[in-house]
Amino acid sequence: MQKLLLLGDEAIAQGAIDAGMSGIYAYPGTPSTEITEYVHSSKEAKEKGIIASWAANEKTAMEAAIGMSYAGKRTMVCMKHVGLNVAADPFINAAITGANGGMIVVAADDPSMHSSQNEQDSRFYGKFAMIPILEPSSQQEAYDMVHYGFELSEKFKVPVMLRLTTRLAHSRAGVGRAASKEQNSGSLPSDLRQFVLLPAIARRRYQGLIDTQPAFREESAKTKYNEFIEGSDKSLGIIACGLAYNYLMENFQNGCPFPVLKIGQYPLPTDLVEKMVDSVDRTLVLEDGYPMVEELLTGLLGRGLKILGRFDGTVPYAGELNPNVVARALGLEDTYGEDAPEMLVGRPPSMCPGCPHIDSYKDLLEALEPYGNGRVFSDIGCYTLGALPPFEAINSCVDMGASITMAKGAADAGLVPAVAVIGDSTFTHSGMTGLLDAVNAKSPITVMILDNSTTGMTGGQPSAAFTHVENICLGIGVEREHLHILKPLKKNHDENTAIIKKELEYKGVSVIIPTRECIQTLNRRMRAKFKNKTK
Repeated sequence: MQKLLLLGDEAIAQGAIDAGMSGIYAYPGTPSTEITEYVHSSKEAKEKGIIASWAANEKTAMEAAIGMSYAGKRTMVCMKHVGLNVAADPFINAAITGANGGMIVVAADDPSMHSSQNEQDSRFYGKFAMIPILEPSSQQEAYDMVHYGFELSEKFKVPVMLRLTTRLAHSRAGVGRAASKEQNSGSLPSDLRQFVLLPAIARRRYQGLIDTQPAFREESAKTKYNEFIEGSDKSLGIIACGLAYNYLMENFQNGCPFPVLKIGQYPLPTDLVEKMVDSVDRTLVLEDGYPMVEELLTGLLGRGLKILGRFDGTVPYAGELNPNVVARALGLEDTYGEDAPEMLVGRPPSMCPGCPHIDSYKDLLEALEPYGNGRVFSDIGCYTLGALPPFEAINSCVDMGASITMAKGAADAGLVPAVAVIGDSTFTHSGMTGLLDAVNAKSPITVMILDNSTTGMTGGQPSAAFTHVENICLGIGVEREHLHILKPLKKNHDENTAIIKKELEYKGVSVIIPTRECIQTLNRRMRAKFKNKTK
């Protein structure tokens, strides 16, 4: 059996290639990006004809995956946790349409918000949709669960969620590969109205989903990913979910003395949970993310069972788990000493030297000087770093696409001029509809679309905008005389600033598109060009 050293993300990607996947769809978002990147760069995936597609956003990625499943092929869709918010409409409804070819939805959560706006736990979405959820404790399990997940999806004809967190996604371990499977030949659903969610059909399919819940629970009870491990010390029992099991084991060199229930598949196996809590004095719940399992055990009033976890402060409510957090919950010494020496000073991220956004912010800040601070609504991307010194140029970062609609709302409230700053990839992700709202309402806002021709924050994936930003804006209805393409360079500062000043005075929608390639993709392109020249 071939063994590879893989990130958790890469283990999922290789698992999907080996399990007969025909297509993967995604919008880049840390910590999920490397899954699709791995398939993109895989020679094996190319030889097998696997589609690896970056979508305009998570919703369109989800819908493409549903379409491939409809055609009978195995498919995967990948996103970070907040991306699942964008994809929530088709995700929830996919549980009711069901699947034809196996479909796995990968949600990569980011506890401690290393690169995210919140800590939300995607298991709640899976529970809400009433579909099976898989949560690996290791890179090997991540690989194996992909094979099992496709089989599970095709067995019950529903999508399956695979949930992981940042530390597993971005750490490496040896992974043994299984035999490679052929892709499905493809077939249409036996019921050609399965995916037609008219109310009469949707009600019937929803009832079918409800009726299948006992089978899901039975599957969780017998799966190898849920395991009850006996212990000699019954004063405490531990329920360890996903990666939390690894953290627990790192605290015990010779095995854990307490009974342990390892959870890797949901819905929770009722019999195993009951066996655990009935055999111990107290139960400690370790889960990376929200206290979902803890809340299910505690119930509304919290009477009866002695449950320890995030609710009572045994585990910190916010932030990710690690071996030290688990050690403290068990009353042990920190496994790895202090989390970080006090002498270490955090270094905030900053824009790259030569980044085109630096010049764009300098131009904007000078143009805004007469109006004062507090007028710039930003979005999510490299340019969000403009919130930090030395620029301190932006005043919001809420969710993908919010900059334009927040500027519109602020202008409606009388804050004029109001400015939206958004990147080209984020604009096509979810900014276009906000611009349409603003054009229809003739809002007095200035929209700056910082076009660096890539999705820069996640490593330089292709932007869905390509070179079409100007045409998209004109098609939406932006007036030609109030749409400007600028080259953000130091030598153009005075000219660019004058244009921005003029548009700030316009009592309607104006769009300014500073256009210059990301310095990182430019450097990579030039290195590749030089390398090809010297061959």
